[in-house]
Amino acid sequence: MSQRLRQTWDLETIFPGGSSSEEFDAFLKKLAGDVDALAAKIGGMQPPSSADETAAFDSVFDDVQGISSRFRQAGAFVSCLGAQDQNDQKAGQLAARVGSVRARWQSVLATFDSLLQNTEDGVWEAWMSREVVSPVSFNLSESRLQAREKMSPELESLALSLSVDGYQGWSSFYNTIVRHVRVKFTENGETKLLSAAQAANKLGSADPKQREEMGRNWEQAWADVEDYCSDTLNHLAGFRLALYEKRGWENVLREPLEINRMSDQTLETMWRVITDNKPVFVEYLNRKAKLLGTDKLGWHDVDAPVGESADKIPYDDAAELIVEQFRSFSPRMADFARGAFDQHWIEAEDRAGKRPGGFCTALPLTKQTRIFMTYSGTASNVSTLAHELGHGYHQHVMDELPTFSQRYAMNVAETASTFAEMIVADSLVRKASSEEERLVLLEDKIQRSIAFFMNIHARFLFETRFYEKRREGLLTPQDLSDLMVEAQQEAFCGALSDYHPHFWASKLHFYNTGVPFYNFPYTFGYMFSTGIYARAQQEGAAFANKYDALLLDTGRMRVEDLAQKHLGVDLTQPDFWQAAIDVSIADVHTFLEMTKDRV
Repeated sequence: MSQRLRQTWDLETIFPGGSSSEEFDAFLKKLAGDVDALAAKIGGMQPPSSADETAAFDSVFDDVQGISSRFRQAGAFVSCLGAQDQNDQKAGQLAARVGSVRARWQSVLATFDSLLQNTEDGVWEAWMSREVVSPVSFNLSESRLQAREKMSPELESLALSLSVDGYQGWSSFYNTIVRHVRVKFTENGETKLLSAAQAANKLGSADPKQREEMGRNWEQAWADVEDYCSDTLNHLAGFRLALYEKRGWENVLREPLEINRMSDQTLETMWRVITDNKPVFVEYLNRKAKLLGTDKLGWHDVDAPVGESADKIPYDDAAELIVEQFRSFSPRMADFARGAFDQHWIEAEDRAGKRPGGFCTALPLTKQTRIFMTYSGTASNVSTLAHELGHGYHQHVMDELPTFSQRYAMNVAETASTFAEMIVADSLVRKASSEEERLVLLEDKIQRSIAFFMNIHARFLFETRFYEKRREGLLTPQDLSDLMVEAQQEAFCGALSDYHPHFWASKLHFYNTGVPFYNFPYTFGYMFSTGIYARAQQEGAAFANKYDALLLDTGRMRVEDLAQKHLGVDLTQPDFWQAAIDVSIADVHTFLEMTKDRV
């Protein structure tokens, strides 16, 4: 791997010209035309009435898969444009244009699903047994079942059309709000205004005064835009609830559970095991507070480092470390990561104007991915980079599968990313050059457990309660802040001295329309990957092939079946979850032992 790696990604190899790309313009025009053509073709079709007629559906099915892939390519490209420069208004226009065509496409899919829904069972079974169709029989059967749980195709199409300037529009407006957020920050006697992405990287500063200032200013920055954010969140949720009502869905978790292909019993068991084991994590938070010289941690102290922070890790060194540690588990995984660095698939530069957070997005037509983050040299940044490369490897493993079989859910997506993150985080701890550095890195690792078991639990509690109250009418910004603090207090077991009332405003995930309840899948993925990681530690190099086999099945099985097939465990029972959380508890016990003489 060459030295001084480029920290900006290459989008020119996808569509040259950025948001002014003539090639992308032509791509969208053809995509729109093909959607209309398929709509006309499907609109005149009737469900097959015999096994002999199912062959006529094969070409339609091929068209549906092909257009789906092209939409993923287009969506990935415009998301990259918008993330790299929030001031690129043309990128916003392109995103709206893609959204408009996608709404028409979703109407076509609703009609297609209606054909699936109305096909008689005997004919359906004959079609699913055809060689060209059987590899995606799970996915088509899933679509057929889901279609039976929705409104008529005409009403679903109408709702999807209205969502462009309703549901999706409110989600897009959140990006507009974030683009204008500026957070005051003083450094070396100079006060400057940081973008939300830059400010977020300062919240975990080792300097308590700097951390306190940034926490206060961060909260104020979001309080300044609370009216815009509350309107956005209220109307987004209102649209979703109205749609659920028309479909006859009373449980707001019904859609996210189906999207994640998991049962409510699995979700309840997971949260119950976490809640039962929280006392040891509270003990960790209390010990950390004493190490930082305070009685209780504040919200923005939770991610603060303990002890002397390790030196900044240059980007090139992070890349070498990640590739090396991936190779210790799987040469295929290492080769993928090396290619991502060398082919400029990663946008990591620390600069103004970028969107906060990180993501990995797939480009199925070119069988590539692109990774977005803001790298500032911390151990946490290294873990984030490994996390996103884990997402990329997951997609890489599935590249040769049919399009429909690549549609894995968020919970198992977070499994692959967190597994990759664990490989690197454990390596950093093992390679520590001193006891002090080992403590800092171990504590950074434990912070992720706190995030998944407490922070994300707070998000889940907030969102479920918000939706219940939203049924009764609009909530004020103060209502939302009160709900947020209540959820944080419960999730953290009252262990903190103060909380983050406007977290609901600042967190992109609450505004996501693609995956409602963009919270519990993270915790599922973290714990599921912990269980997989423990298995990998036991079985050694032989497990790499089993891991790839598990990833291959993530788009064509429910998670309970996936776990039973590849791990031999029952996710509806507490045993697996307890074994997974025990791995994190062992880290806490090590931390408590290492720090017992420091307080």
